[in-house]
Amino acid sequence: MNIQDIPAVTIGSVTLSPAFLVALAAALILMPILALIVISIRASAARARLMEEAARRDEAAEARLAELLKAQAEMQGRLATMAEVFGSRQAELNQSISQRLDGMTHRLGATITEQTKSTHDNLRTLQERLAVIDAAQNNIQSLAKDVVGLQAILSNKQTRGAFGQSRMETIVADGLPMGAYEFQKTLSNGSRPDCVIRMPNNSPPLVVDAKFPLEAWNAIRDTENPDHKKLASQQFRRDMEVHIRDISEKYLLAGETQDMAFLFVPSESIFAEIHENFEGIVQKAHRQKVVIVSPSLLMLSIQVIQAVLKDQRMREQAHLIQGEVIRLMEDLGRLDDRTRKLQSHFLAAQKDVEMIITSSDKLAKRGAKIEAMEFEVPGGRAEGEDDAPRAVESRTGLLKLRVVDED
Repeated sequence: MNIQDIPAVTIGSVTLSPAFLVALAAALILMPILALIVISIRASAARARLMEEAARRDEAAEARLAELLKAQAEMQGRLATMAEVFGSRQAELNQSISQRLDGMTHRLGATITEQTKSTHDNLRTLQERLAVIDAAQNNIQSLAKDVVGLQAILSNKQTRGAFGQSRMETIVADGLPMGAYEFQKTLSNGSRPDCVIRMPNNSPPLVVDAKFPLEAWNAIRDTENPDHKKLASQQFRRDMEVHIRDISEKYLLAGETQDMAFLFVPSESIFAEIHENFEGIVQKAHRQKVVIVSPSLLMLSIQVIQAVLKDQRMREQAHLIQGEVIRLMEDLGRLDDRTRKLQSHFLAAQKDVEMIITSSDKLAKRGAKIEAMEFEVPGGRAEGEDDAPRAVESRTGLLKLRVVDED
């Protein structure tokens, strides 16, 4: 068909020739083709740029990984060096601790040995004292058995005096050490008391009289007539008052003897009846500083005096005991200081171990993260695949590397 055969097209007042219409149709057909060509060229250029950028990023990631592997190798070397140093320090610390513990064990053993020896000495002394107490108790029991025959023994004046003197001397000799008492000592006025007991702290001695007016007492016990009993009681009261006055005048010497003396009654039953039925005699004796004592009271008084003497000896040795206690406290202070220093060494070593364990845990976590990381190989995609997901994965890998590096 010829172009001239195509009829002209009239649009309003404009007439379009056939040639113009053909040219217009050709232009409309070529425009999409040109657009597709341009778009294809631009897409190819963009894909080339993305591939170059991905390649650069992969190269950077490989370089970063190589640096990390190198740093890990250096860190492993440092850890080995630290482990070796720590092992040597631990051996030195163990040796020092062993030496100090040996020294402490030796000192503690010596202290325990000394304390054990002291305890044994104290127990031996206590056993000796218990033996003395048992002997005194046996004497008391034997004396209690003889109370029944006391009346017959005391009926004779000479026998009574010997019996009272013997009872008193036995109690004093059993309760006090040698040198702490003296029998029949002559005073400055010529009087000879039955016993004088030396008091501690250079105090004057204590006088003990063992004489007792038993005739009037026996008269009271022997009669049943109330009048005779009353007369015997009055006679006993007078005899006791005279005897108490004699003790006060003869034995209470200012500066030479104590201002108090003991009147020894050799029977517990007589002592009880005197305090029950003759209260006036007891009060008068107290006013004249004469104390009526029974065997048990004399024994108790002897034990009190013995305790005072022992306390005096303890006070004399107090400076030695105080010095030993001070040295013991100094040893305890040094032991406490050395124990605290040893505790600080243990705490420092424990802290170093915890820091090393923390660093090792961090290195293990980093190695696990690096081992779990995945990288894309350049050129591994198929023809026509979109490069956007791979670019995203590359960015994610770099982000992971940065996070690991920051950790």
